[in-house]
Amino acid sequence: MAPGDADSFIDKNEEKFHDNNSDSDSYSDSSDDNKKRPPVTAAKSNRTNAVYRLFGRDRPVHKVLGGGKPADILLWRNKRCTGMALGAGTALWVFFELLEYHLITLVCHLMILSLGALFLWSNASVFIHKSPMQIPHVSVPQECVLEVASVLRVETNRVVTALREIGTGRDIKKFLSVVAGLWVISVVGSWFSFLTLFYLFFVSLFTLPLLYEKNEDQVDALAEKAMIEIKKQYAVLDAKVLSQIPIAGFKKD
Repeated sequence: MAPGDADSFIDKNEEKFHDNNSDSDSYSDSSDDNKKRPPVTAAKSNRTNAVYRLFGRDRPVHKVLGGGKPADILLWRNKRCTGMALGAGTALWVFFELLEYHLITLVCHLMILSLGALFLWSNASVFIHKSPMQIPHVSVPQECVLEVASVLRVETNRVVTALREIGTGRDIKKFLSVVAGLWVISVVGSWFSFLTLFYLFFVSLFTLPLLYEKNEDQVDALAEKAMIEIKKQYAVLDAKVLSQIPIAGFKKD
């Protein structure tokens, strides 16, 4: 090998050595920076957990509604069942409210039509050489009735206990909230009949959860602002009025 070639070979090796050192230094610097930086996913999860959710929920709307077929129907995941349920409710409201049909009259007419159809088919089957219709035997199981009665008993006792706690005046904030809610319901109830009010509630079950699920971020932001304003107004009311009322067992938040 010539002396000039040897010198150029050494220079090339030195350049490669320096390049490798610089790459290793930059890699070590980047690894140190990555160690110092907090994980991005953790920061995102913390920001997500800090978001205000309506009614303090921490689960999706579908899970809050039960997560099964009823939730699918209310959120229009099963459009066929949703349409059938909403159509049946609307038909009943039209029958009873717009056509001024009564429940007992409707039940009696349906039974007359059913019995008449069965009677005609049973007698006509002899002439048309058809076997008579086999009417299945229907009976309500005792376990089902006892289970429903047990659930109603538990829920009734829970409501009575809650009303008793509110009526004792130990939590005046809850007392005022319940009174205000009942007053709003009484005002709305004076505008509509009971059946129409129930139908509006029925329709809202198929509309409000769906609208909230599609716009939950905007609704939660507005609800957060509303709750902050309500708490401010309640604090003013508490300082000027409620704190001056001598109530035994008064509990402040």
